[in-house]
Amino acid sequence: MKLATLKRGGRDGTLVVVNRALTHCRPVPAIARTLQAALDDWDALEPQLRQVYEALNSGAFADPEPFDAAACHSPLPRAYQWADGSAYVNHVELVRRARGAELPPEFWSDPLMYQGGSDAFVGPRDPVWALDEAWGIDLEAEVAAITGDVKMGATPAEAGKAIRLLMLVNDVSLRNLIPAELAKGFGFFQSKPASAFSPVAITPDELGGDWRDGKVHRPLTVHLNGALFGKPDAGTDMVFNFPQLVAHVAKTREVGAGSIIGSGTVSNKQGGLHGSSIANGGVGYCCLAEVRMYETIESGKPQTPFLKFGDTVCIEMFAQDGASLFGAIEQRVEKYPG
Repeated sequence: MKLATLKRGGRDGTLVVVNRALTHCRPVPAIARTLQAALDDWDALEPQLRQVYEALNSGAFADPEPFDAAACHSPLPRAYQWADGSAYVNHVELVRRARGAELPPEFWSDPLMYQGGSDAFVGPRDPVWALDEAWGIDLEAEVAAITGDVKMGATPAEAGKAIRLLMLVNDVSLRNLIPAELAKGFGFFQSKPASAFSPVAITPDELGGDWRDGKVHRPLTVHLNGALFGKPDAGTDMVFNFPQLVAHVAKTREVGAGSIIGSGTVSNKQGGLHGSSIANGGVGYCCLAEVRMYETIESGKPQTPFLKFGDTVCIEMFAQDGASLFGAIEQRVEKYPG
């Protein structure tokens, strides 16, 4: 099943069921006005939403509404919780090396996670807003899960049963603000602006056999200014799967329905430093910090700049038949006009 939120009907938008081909949708106010309302009563409402989904796919509705990703907000325009992990330890190792920090060995056994701002996400076609290019604007292409209620101390098996939906993320980082912020010893804050999520959130069964072991086994494609920048497989080198990440969040607290748990930047450990880029026959990257780290190792300094005003980012994932699974996050970096 595929669900989206249109930018109409108030701050939390209007929930729509979207067909598998992402061509048509149908508002479902009689079932749930918003996605959060559906998540709050998922066991009762999910079968009703699925009936609409099946009817859309079969062509049972005479007048389905055309689906326009540009009219979408993030599936949850705001959420009770947004916790982003770093399940791809290769990425953590690279970005830490970029700022001269070693990787503690426990990072391979205990997930790294931060709690991001969730009061105001941006839509999949909204700009990446910033006030200054000197902040070091970087994309981070990820996968995320939306949960139902999870009890405190839940095991990974129990946590996995609470995963309701999956979606893509652009978790923007302001790299040049991170070192000073982390030096205070209290984690990310200003260096993590609003995230954008894919137009559509999908139930895991939409992936078929590509959803296994609590991981999404599909390449995540990233284009920068129209050129392919990365296509690493989201199921490869994911040290902590989604059930483990959700259980990590629930270790000391109950987790409420509508919580979003991110995978961290998708990153594949590639053989050798050379050949990792798309141009050199590799799978490329899901953030600029990684390629800059490789460049520093190889040539002594980074060559690739961070994002500038006017640059464009596109993040998308495709099924085995080539169909877009979540729709595309397409964003332009712009100076905040406020």
